[in-house]
Amino acid sequence: MSSQQAKAPYYFVPGPSRWPLLAGISMLVTMIGASAWVNGAAWAPYVNLVGILMVLVVLYYWFGEAIHESESGLYGERIDLSYRWSMSWFIFSEVMFFAAFFGALFYARSITMPWLADLDHKVLWPEYTGQWGGTGPAGTIESFNVMGPFPIPTINTLLLLSSGVTLTLSHHALRAGHRRATSVWLFLTILLGAIFMGFQAYEYIHAYSELNLKLTSGIYGSTFFMLTGFHGFHVTMGAIMLSVVLYRHLRGHFTPTNHFAFEGAAWYWHFVDVVWLGLYVVVYWL
Repeated sequence: MSSQQAKAPYYFVPGPSRWPLLAGISMLVTMIGASAWVNGAAWAPYVNLVGILMVLVVLYYWFGEAIHESESGLYGERIDLSYRWSMSWFIFSEVMFFAAFFGALFYARSITMPWLADLDHKVLWPEYTGQWGGTGPAGTIESFNVMGPFPIPTINTLLLLSSGVTLTLSHHALRAGHRRATSVWLFLTILLGAIFMGFQAYEYIHAYSELNLKLTSGIYGSTFFMLTGFHGFHVTMGAIMLSVVLYRHLRGHFTPTNHFAFEGAAWYWHFVDVVWLGLYVVVYWL
């Protein structure tokens, strides 16, 4: 919302926009590249990169238009409420997204693996014990080592929890009208998120090169990389959102009573924190 919120009684409706169509095309290109990359196509990384750049360009101009509308005084209280409900439903959809992956992990670990190791299957796989993190009953998967909670996952947990604290301090500073403190705490939040991603990149390199843990390492490898990878993607997007919020704050777009862009990004970041806590316990400890 703008620092000069309109008091108009009407509900602002923007004109026809090309950005939803371009966003859909960009995401399609990104997914084509990603799916082909997983299947070993040589051209896939370049297509995936082009798709990601297309998405970023579309978001830049699309959100830029929304910011311009807000700063022009076109948004009123009804638009503010609409944005809050929209962000709430978006985060709920993200909760369901991660719930599907956590559900897949639970089903594979607590139902499928014990079932494959029960007495009825001893004729097929007499040596299979159903231990989580194994190479499977058929022996078609290369041996690998599982990823433990120390030290990087635990360090990352401390980083994300600390970023939640710094973001809350930034929000309180903004509501109190302390612009400098808001900027400092928000910058520290973004920095902690960037350090988190750096550690996760190192963890992936360690997994591939030293543990032989890959996306193809059976159900353990696929669930590990899908959960941690998508979470890392969300941390990256959250850091980008907070960077835009910091830029807007420095330009004076927010007031102590009118700053939903800050609040929406903060909601998203705290959601990412909570997901990581569940992931840290379920993936690294259990």
